Amino acid sequence: HFHSTFSQASFMSLLSHQPMFCFIAIRLKITLIVVNEVSFVRKCIGADSSHGDLWGKLICTNFKVSFITHDALPKQRFQVANRLLGEHDVPLACVEQVVTVNDAKGKQKVLCSNQKLKFNPTELVLYCKDFRIIRFRFDEAGPQSAKKVCLAIAHYSQPADPQLLFGFEYIGKQYYGSLGERVNGVDPGGGLQMPLFDRPSEWDREIKRTGAAEWRVCSINEGYVVSPSLPEYVVVPVSLADQDLKQYLCFFTAHRIPLWCWNHPNGSALVRMASISDPLQQRKLDQRICSAITKSHPQRSDVLKSDLDKNLPNIQDIQAAFVKVRQICVIEPFEESEEKWLSSMESSRWLEYVRAFLKHSAEVVYLLEGKHVSVILQEEEDRDLSCVVSSLVQLMLDPHFRSLTGFQSLVQKEWVMAGHRFLHRCNHLKKNDKEESPLFQLFLDCVWQIINQYPAAFEFTETYLTVLSDSMWIPVFSTFLFNCPQQRTENSMDFAKSKCIPMGEEKALRFPPVWDWSQQFTPKDQALFNNPMYVGKGATCVQNGTVKSFRRTKKNYSSTLRGMPSSLRNILMDGHDSLTLTRRNSLVPRLKPDFSQIREVVESPTERFFRDWVSRPADLQGMLIPQLLPSHLALWRLYFLRWVPEASIPKGGPVTAYHKLSQLADEVEKLQSQLRQYKGATPASTPTSNPSAPPSDHSRMYFKAGSTHEPSSIPEYLSSSFPFSPVGNMCRRSILGTPLSKFLNGAKTWLSTETLANEAL
Repeated sequence: HFHSTFSQASFMSLLSHQPMFCFIAIRLKITLIVVNEVSFVRKCIGADSSHGDLWGKLICTNFKVSFITHDALPKQRFQVANRLLGEHDVPLACVEQVVTVNDAKGKQKVLCSNQKLKFNPTELVLYCKDFRIIRFRFDEAGPQSAKKVCLAIAHYSQPADPQLLFGFEYIGKQYYGSLGERVNGVDPGGGLQMPLFDRPSEWDREIKRTGAAEWRVCSINEGYVVSPSLPEYVVVPVSLADQDLKQYLCFFTAHRIPLWCWNHPNGSALVRMASISDPLQQRKLDQRICSAITKSHPQRSDVLKSDLDKNLPNIQDIQAAFVKVRQICVIEPFEESEEKWLSSMESSRWLEYVRAFLKHSAEVVYLLEGKHVSVILQEEEDRDLSCVVSSLVQLMLDPHFRSLTGFQSLVQKEWVMAGHRFLHRCNHLKKNDKEESPLFQLFLDCVWQIINQYPAAFEFTETYLTVLSDSMWIPVFSTFLFNCPQQRTENSMDFAKSKCIPMGEEKALRFPPVWDWSQQFTPKDQALFNNPMYVGKGATCVQNGTVKSFRRTKKNYSSTLRGMPSSLRNILMDGHDSLTLTRRNSLVPRLKPDFSQIREVVESPTERFFRDWVSRPADLQGMLIPQLLPSHLALWRLYFLRWVPEASIPKGGPVTAYHKLSQLADEVEKLQSQLRQYKGATPASTPTSNPSAPPSDHSRMYFKAGSTHEPSSIPEYLSSSFPFSPVGNMCRRSILGTPLSKFLNGAKTWLSTETLANEAL
């Protein structure tokens, strides 16, 4: 370990001179441990020169890498402050690679945990999982101090055990006192207005909300006695008894029995299921499970099975595509208009995989909505691809999940409680690169594609999706720290025992969920999550001076908002039913047609269904189907290109429309409020304007009408990267003539850590 002596006096002295560090330390209840530090460090800001670089102190704590400086950025663009992170902070969990460079010797090295560094570094480059590259120079710093802080960052960014993640230290000090009581009056997750699905009552409410009358909450996994990767409470058909489930579970991979996801108003159910490990039992179990699901349907409709492993890219392919996109967006020169850049983006296959998941989800939507049949999503362990597809299907069919609270409950239900391996897929422990895969980022990209086509159908913004993705790398929240709820319980109990933290009546330490956004942002900054275009169910409108509830009809929207292609064959079905499904009581897949023998293309029922749907006006509170021609899909610029200075558009990009729409929405909200006041007031009590009264801040919008900015002007700090700042986060050209230019030339930066670690130029 690289602990250094850091007295309380010197620490408080640092806090007194650094307000942001002081605020964050207080916020974390001084659980931060300063591991190592080095002074007279230069953070590189300029792309081609040292002009505008910042000087300060580089500190490695047990939570993050902090750069403390008195200087300001040349052009301040960053407006939103994270309560847990300073402007120049990087969580250790967000560090992908630590690269040290020595100019004089012409060497560079990728540092791993507990490695030795034979040269004194003159430069440190941090490659981050959120696509940032941050560069520090040690020209004036002490060589030994520089070496120690580099080794400390490499060591603490690669913990050997889950309990070494900062979240355990944070939750032990933040929320629990010496007697096991909650401190600060804070109950992590207790005040949330959304279900966490960790108790039977919340599943009951979801059953009633969707009208799934023939389904029930089952508690056979209480205490995780049946399957460690399943939640304690699952929803199963009423006709399946607990005893039957206990008899069947041993035949399913990892004992993961079928899980109910959602019910369509017509009675069709969406179910996810692991594969059956015993081939001899497969036919019999398929029949029994499908029969139980059929009995739960009012019309006793058929059950179709979709094998996701056969129809969708695997996690390794998705990871490889993500690596290529990162290479194109972060390391290679950015020239978006060049044909080479665009073809490189296409060859990464990332958007192709986004389309594949959206397409398959739309096909499942057709079966549930158009065919009135129940669908089983089958995957080997039911913990990766099924999370993406089941979530997208529900998002397309149920407007509840397009609200902010509903979307968060969807992620909680289909990802966190269903046992998605966030610990492995995020590679928090840096143990096995083969287990790493950006499934959740892929899902968020798919969601963004739908938002991009139907912006008024969602309560939340792309800023919210981006911040949610970034929160994966803040190792404080239970949402993204574990592979399943049981792992959180087991590890937190062991940690509490080792640290002598009294648990009281708690089964495990209650980590705050990421959905408690007050942990990271002020209410003002959280307003960036709210979509000013959103027209939710029961939204209000003003007609003839009267505030009425807005009831949506087909005349409210024009189909021209979406556009209608002349043919849907290339959008969803590619000219045929590509979904490989198994009908109930049959294991024989449908045969695909031989295209060489097709002379006349006959429109399939699936194509007809989507053609009819596209021809009607859009109902934003009804079913939504994304259009999937190449021209309909786009690169999610805010997520992938926000740190690229060359891609930033000053006073441009979607944020300009967001700025104007927010002001308009705020003005409408204020006028509606005044109208309600006047309507309910008597002549003697008619409200009058009071200039001395403080203005009420009831708006949900970040940008407000009548603000200090002129309505027609765009604030100087706005750019297409807002609320993120690309300044000081890139180093893509040859760096002062060092060999790092050669080092940055290939994708091996992200592909082969072991090879690079052994290289010495």
